[in-house]
Order: sequence, then structure tokens, then C-alpha cells
Amino acid sequence: MESEQLFHRGYYRNSYNSITSASSDEELLDGAGVIMDFQTSEDDNLLDGDTAVGTHYTMTNGGSINSSTHLLDLLDEPIPGVGTYDDFHTIDWVREKCKDRERHRRINSKKKESAWEMTKSLYDAWSGWLVVTLTGLASGALAGLIDIAADWMTDLKEGICLSALWYNHEQCCWGSNETTFEERDKCPQWKTWAELIIGQAEGPGSYIMNYIMYIFWALSFAFLAVSLVKVFAPYACGSGIPEIKTILSGFIIRGYLGKWTLMIKTITLVLAVASGLSLGKEGPLVHVACCCGNIFSYLFPKYSTNEAKKREVSVSYYFPLKTLWRSFFAALVAAFVLRSINPFGNSRLVLFYVEYHTPWYLFELFPFILLGVFGGLWGAFFIRANIAWCRRRKSTKFGKYPVLEVIIVAAITAVIAFPNPYTRLNTSELIKELFTDCGPLESSSLCDYRNDMNASKIVDDIPDRPAGIGVYSAIWQLCLALIFKIIMTVFTFGIKVPSGLFIPSMAIGAIAGRIVGIAVEQLAYYHHDWFIFKEWCEVGADCITPGLYAMVGAAACLGGVTRMTVSLVVIVFELTGGLEYIVPLMAAVMTSKWVGDAFGREGIYEAHIRLNGYPFLDAKEEFTHTTLAADVMRPRRNDPPLAVLTQDNMTVDDIENMINETSYNGFPVIMSKESQRLVGFALRRDLTIAIESARKKQEGIVGSSRVCFAQHTPSLPAESPRPLKLRSILDMSPFTVTDHTPMEIVVDIFRKLGLRQCLVTHNGRLLGIITKKDILRHMAQTANQDPASIMFN
Repeated sequence: MESEQLFHRGYYRNSYNSITSASSDEELLDGAGVIMDFQTSEDDNLLDGDTAVGTHYTMTNGGSINSSTHLLDLLDEPIPGVGTYDDFHTIDWVREKCKDRERHRRINSKKKESAWEMTKSLYDAWSGWLVVTLTGLASGALAGLIDIAADWMTDLKEGICLSALWYNHEQCCWGSNETTFEERDKCPQWKTWAELIIGQAEGPGSYIMNYIMYIFWALSFAFLAVSLVKVFAPYACGSGIPEIKTILSGFIIRGYLGKWTLMIKTITLVLAVASGLSLGKEGPLVHVACCCGNIFSYLFPKYSTNEAKKREVSVSYYFPLKTLWRSFFAALVAAFVLRSINPFGNSRLVLFYVEYHTPWYLFELFPFILLGVFGGLWGAFFIRANIAWCRRRKSTKFGKYPVLEVIIVAAITAVIAFPNPYTRLNTSELIKELFTDCGPLESSSLCDYRNDMNASKIVDDIPDRPAGIGVYSAIWQLCLALIFKIIMTVFTFGIKVPSGLFIPSMAIGAIAGRIVGIAVEQLAYYHHDWFIFKEWCEVGADCITPGLYAMVGAAACLGGVTRMTVSLVVIVFELTGGLEYIVPLMAAVMTSKWVGDAFGREGIYEAHIRLNGYPFLDAKEEFTHTTLAADVMRPRRNDPPLAVLTQDNMTVDDIENMINETSYNGFPVIMSKESQRLVGFALRRDLTIAIESARKKQEGIVGSSRVCFAQHTPSLPAESPRPLKLRSILDMSPFTVTDHTPMEIVVDIFRKLGLRQCLVTHNGRLLGIITKKDILRHMAQTANQDPASIMFN
């Protein structure tokens, strides 16, 4: 667990008053010929300077080194392991950027030396395009295979195709000549389990046998999924989006994007979807794509040795503009592969292709906005209920039995879902049916309208008609399905199997939208003389499209849960192809967000990030409090003094004792305890690795060896042991702010530069440190939340 409280009781620190009364900043020009006025340095110095960790420093202002000191200068060769990060730590974006620029300069300086160096330079330049191409190919292929396998295993719960075992129900009946228009899903090649086991296709015995087999397969798939996750890849559970957002912001979670996680997530995602649980696969597919990008990045040195460059492959918020074009190219490749596989069987790239023949009218904005209100209320309810259940799972013994929880949820879902055809149906197929407009070729109960035999039938524009018995029966079933989906989604999202939220949320909105659409349609049919319908809805005209209401409702509910706006509208375009309905979608999505924000501004993913205590700074969250850096920095007035290193008067034993006695992540380096002039910052991991490496490779390094972080080594007695110079691991340009810097500016600095810590000074003297978690704790405290909850465990 990451710890950034850099305190130590080893020496006395001057009081705050004595520091604030110090002399001017011109004193920073003292000592070792090094200018250390970090307060006036610009951001470009942090990014472009040659003083990054791991770069080569040349001593230019100090004369020759006395050979009698037997100085070990670790600058001569890189130290393996220095510059890397431990698990559950935050990367230093500035340092990683400096490392990449130094690598780029080194390659450019050598490319004219030989043809081989030129080839290496070209390979390095094109490696970015190669890695996103491979990522796009793998992501598209896996998405297509997951969709095909999930459809087949979902139909396996009801029966099997004897002519070709690998065909799902729809594919099995494609080539049959014995299907009818009314019963197009029935063919002799497809056999239900009742027909295979007891030889009955109809009757109570057949229904009970199919019911039992449905529950058996659902429990089998769920048990296999949770068992694989628990045994082989615990990180494969959930949607993965909260963790992905945290990782892309710079947090290290080893194995979360590894090959085992990718393989198990791909397999168990198919099993989880096929089990019939109220979850989707779109969120976990983001995790799958990021795993592909992370794995392929290890094939290229440009990305494998730099944590910040790795995150460019997965598109982090801290990325250069060129990554946008590479992301676009990766999406293009993935779409090409998906189109080649054709997993949806409609020769299109969209999952729910819609084609409506009736435009929307201005009056319809009112029911669209009502659907937005419903979406916002649903989102607020779901976030609070799901977070409360997940928190209870973490704090009770029930959370210690994830396999039992999955089995119970799967059993309840299967038992309740089977009797209702709309809950038994695959959720993606349900949404597709709800989105579809009723035409002459539709045989669904939702299209069971009473036809006027005297009216002329137009294939593409069927007039509004009175609802038949099938429509009213379907509405009741949809109402029951809506209640079922709302309740089960609350308890399903967060269990220990891959579980997405896009499809369940869209299903809830689509059900509500279709019900509202049918109600408005019948209202317009029976009351076409009302003033709201009279101007534009004539008798016998096709005025209302219930499928459009389902699409708008789906977008509204998804927006209420995720609090997305522009991106959500684009996602709905991608899923449906309904570009001409941008205004209804935008109205519903914005209303959904406004209503949801009235109950809480967090989306479901941000709420889970906060629940798990991930160190994530949301760029959309505003900080308006008038506090200063001195109010947030550590140590506080009653805390122990800051644990620091001095540049040339500590021994190896002193540093090792400080490392062993504390769990701090790094230590500021000052000139002396008396002056407290800042020199730089050294990470705990780098210190440990450098000392171990020096003891193995060099003779004479003992516990009493003097450690020097300065550019020049102080004169030592002849009998002194060999000193150890660790200037190479020192960050000479740590980001600093003054104690009077407003916290609003400090928060923006952390967000935009991706800092992990920031040192606080006064007149060049070190006062304290502000870490990312200090900011998160402070923001939680100002929001009347528990600051202790901001701690990843």
C-alpha cells in the first residue's frame, strides 16, 4: 500500500515562525556552485531539463576529483531497477516524460552513424503505429469472438442444433425450408432440451424440463465463471472501468492488464453473459482492449520501459495530440476486423441498427424529457443502492464468499427470468426488439395491432393503429421485466464475475421508453383531435414511433448512471446508427444528467473509485475552497518533523535505518539540517536499489561510507571508507510551490501535470510536502466525507 506521509523523528526542525523570518531568495545561490531556485523555474524546465532521473550529468564547475577519496560515481553506468515503481504506487509523469525525451535525443544523435542506427530510429518512430495496429486487430477479433460465443452459449440454455452444434438458434434455422413466417424460430434442426430428454415439444412436462435445464445451464456457466476468476485471475471481475481510469491516471496495479487477466476475462465474460445475469459485456471489453494494448506495448522498448508511454496506448487523459490520431487508427483497424467477422449477422458495424420512417415532432420533446427525468432518477437510485450494497459486501462476512454470492444471484435470476419471455431473452436481443419499429414483417407481440382491413397497407409507413391483445399483454410483461431488471442489476453489478453496466442500463431505459411510446401512440390515435395532435397527426397517419422512445429511454438511463453527455450521444449513434435523432437524444441525456446531479454529481464509476479508495483526481470535479498549501501540507503543527536526507553528511547506515524505520515513499534532500535549503528528491525504491547495487559491484562500500548527493564530494580523512555518490538517482527538479499558493492552483497542477508529490517551500527553505493522497483527503474533508476512506487497500 502506498504511503506518502514523509515524516521522521530523527532531528529537530526549525519552527514555522523561524523559517518565515528567513532571509531572501538570493541565498539560494549559495553552496556547491548549484543554483537551486526551484520556485522560479517554469514547467518547461521540469519537462525538458536534462536533470531527470536516470539521465547523465556532467560535472562542469568543480575541478578534478581527488583519487584518494576512491569515489564511486554511479553515473558511469545505469543501475538496474532505478526509475521503476512498486505495486500500488503512482508514477511520476514528469520524470517519465524526461526519460522519454532523453531516449529520443539519444536515438536521434546516433541515427546518422550507421544504417543500423537509422533502422533502429525508424523502428522507434513507427513502433507507436505498430502497437496500436496490433491492439486494434486483437481488440476487434476478441470482441467478435466474444459476441459469437456468448450468443451460442445463451441459446445453449434452451436447446441445441443437431445439424451443426456450433450454430446458435437463429443460425440453425437459416437454411431450413420448413420454417413458417409466424414461427420463424422453429425448425426441425433445432431441438429443445425437453425434446431431447423426454421427447416432448409441448405440454407441462416439456415446460418443466426446459425450465430445469435453463436453471442448470445458468448455474453451471455462473459457477464456472466465478471459479475461473477466483483461482486464476481475481482482477478479471467487474467491469474494470474504475480501475482502468485509475491506472490511466498513473496508478500502478500489477497484473491488472496482464495476459492471465486478458485470457480469463475473455472466457469468463462469455460465461457470465450466457448465464443470463443482468450484466453486459461492453464495459469489460474496455478492460480487454486495454489488456491487449498493455501486452503489445512490451514488444517495443519505447513503451515497455516507460510507464507514461504505456498509458498512451490505452489513451490516458495525460497524452500528446498524436495519441488521438493513433487511437483513431486503432479504432479503424478494430472496426475493420469486426466488419470482417460480422458477429451481428446483419453486415453492419452497429449492434442495434434502427431505421425509422417517421420524423419526430416538437410536441414529442415533452415525453422525451420525461424519459430523461426517469433516467436521472434511475441513475441516482442505482448509484446509491449499488454502492450501499457493495459497501455492505465489503464490511460483512458475505463478501468472503464470492462464489456463493454469484450462485445465489444467478439462481434467483434464472428462476424469475424464465417465465417472462422478455427477461428470458438475451438482453441485447431484448434491446434490439424494443428498438425495432413495427413493420409488416414483424411477428412480435409488441406489434400485435388491430389492422383496418379497409386501409391501404404501405410497407414502409404503416399508420397508427389500435393496440391488440398482444400489445397489452406485452406491456404487462415489460412492466414486470422493468421491475426485475432494476432490482437484479443493483445486486449483480460488482459481483466477482466480469460485469458491464451499459447493456442492463440501456435495457431498463428501452423498456420504459417502449411503454411510454406505446402510451403516446395510443393517445394520439384515440385523441387525434386534441390541439397537441391536431396540427401534425392526422387520422390514418404514422405519427408516433415507439421504437424511437425506447432508444431515447435507453440513452437517458445510461446517462443517469454514468453521467456522460456528449460521449454518450456518440455511443448511441454508434450502437444504433440513428444520427437524425440527435435532438431527442441530447434533450433526454442532458435532462437525465441534470436530474441525477441534483442527487449527487458522481457517476457510478467515480462512486466505485471512491468506494475502493483509489488515488484518482477527477478532472471534472471542481475545487472552490480558499485554503492554502500550508494548510494541507505535511507535517502539520503537531506532527513529527519531516523525514529528510542531507546532501553530504549521512552514512549508508543512516539512510538504511531511515528506510527500515519508516514506510515513506521518498525523501526530500536538503543541504543541511540548519539551512534546510532544498536540493532535490530521492525515492525510497531508488535508494534501496542503488545501495544494494553498489555493495555488490564495488569494494569498500560499508555501513559507515559517506553518502553524497552533491556534485562535489567533501574532503574526507584518508582512513575514511569509500564514499557513495548517489546524485544519479536524485530528482534535481522536484516540483515546488510556496506555502501561500492557493490549493485551487495546487489541485490544477496535480491534475494537469500528473504529479505524485509537490514540495512546499518558503524563501527556498523546505517546509513540507503535499502528495496526491493528501489532496484527495483534503477534498474529501471539505466535502464532509471521511478522509480516512481515501486509502487503497
